Amino acid sequence: MRMILDIFAQIFRTLWAHKLRSFLTMFGVAWGVGSLLLLVGLGEGFRSGNKRNLAEFGEDIMFIFPGRAPVVAGNMNSARTYLLNYQDYADIRREAPHVRNASPVIYRDDVRAVSEFASANGQIAGVEPQYNGIRYLPLKQGRWFNDLDDGQKRNVIVLGDELTRNLFPGRPPVGTTILLNGIRFEVIGTVKRIGRGDENMTNMRGYVPFHVMATFFPLKGENHQNSISLVNYQPRVPAEHLLAKEDVHKIIARNHGFDYHDEDAFENLDMVQQAEMMGKIFDAMNMFLGTVGLVTLTLGAIGVVNIMLVAVSERTREIGLRKALGATNRSILIQFFLEGILLTLLSGLIGMGLAGALMALLGTQQGPEGFDPPKLVAATAILAIGSLTLAGIAAGLYPARKAAMLQPVEALRQE
Repeated sequence: MRMILDIFAQIFRTLWAHKLRSFLTMFGVAWGVGSLLLLVGLGEGFRSGNKRNLAEFGEDIMFIFPGRAPVVAGNMNSARTYLLNYQDYADIRREAPHVRNASPVIYRDDVRAVSEFASANGQIAGVEPQYNGIRYLPLKQGRWFNDLDDGQKRNVIVLGDELTRNLFPGRPPVGTTILLNGIRFEVIGTVKRIGRGDENMTNMRGYVPFHVMATFFPLKGENHQNSISLVNYQPRVPAEHLLAKEDVHKIIARNHGFDYHDEDAFENLDMVQQAEMMGKIFDAMNMFLGTVGLVTLTLGAIGVVNIMLVAVSERTREIGLRKALGATNRSILIQFFLEGILLTLLSGLIGMGLAGALMALLGTQQGPEGFDPPKLVAATAILAIGSLTLAGIAAGLYPARKAAMLQPVEALRQE
């Protein structure tokens, strides 16, 4: 124990004797570690933010909208518009083997909502009860409507968070009634706030049973009888999303009289495919950021190697003197071994601490949409500090072993 303490005392005296050189070496190592951790942390925050945004749409959600079907394949100038209807949705539920769940949707933006406290213009959506199992709609208060509400056409509504705030400022909404274009509806539930900021349209939306919506607020325009805005659906498993899309295309094309092979005839949104693409982009981004960080880290490691080679070269006479006084090869090797570890490990921990503090500071700021606060990735920190420590050990052991093997007289002759 006494020998170890003496060795550490000698190490600190040596580092203090070359303060500027030691500082610059440690700064290079700390900068490399901090840069790597910060870059990877920023990438991880971007990944988690976009993943959260996708999750707020729903799990494995897909959309099919009304479209335009070409009379002549591939010629959109000859295209005719077709509308989706409730029969399309019913056929998808019944006939599509790769579709797990689906719901028709009717959207209206021109319905005025009035409570006893205020009025507001939002978007009213008519959906079936299973819709909240497809889209991400966590309840804050009350309940979601059920099959009886839809089947018996009960005038009930579930309000989004922003619409609730506008209609019932500081007051409990559940159990009260509102008017939608003069028609009375009972508020049975509210939805938690989704996303950050005020740009998420989901928060300004109210949900009523589909058949109530179709009765009181059908889509306007010619040929809109029984028409719907879109169909939300989910594949049986995410890997089958292309098969589910093909099932839906076949049914829509058959019902509306065109070839399902014509991709231009369909208006789709496939969140499963988008999630896969985003995952590939994030993997490539992490590789790029990691490579940039590793280059910076390598420069720090080169600095460690250089400083250790110079230190050992300068202290060859000291090594000879210590051997002449009885120091063993083992004690000399241990000193440089510990010096290399201390220099790199301490510098790496400083870099990790600074990177963690900066990421914590960034976490207190409101970032742009799609960005979560950067995260300190433990595996990257361990890899960075471990690789630098190995570099420091190698840089110290090789010249130290060479010097330790010298005869004391030969070592003392070194200039």
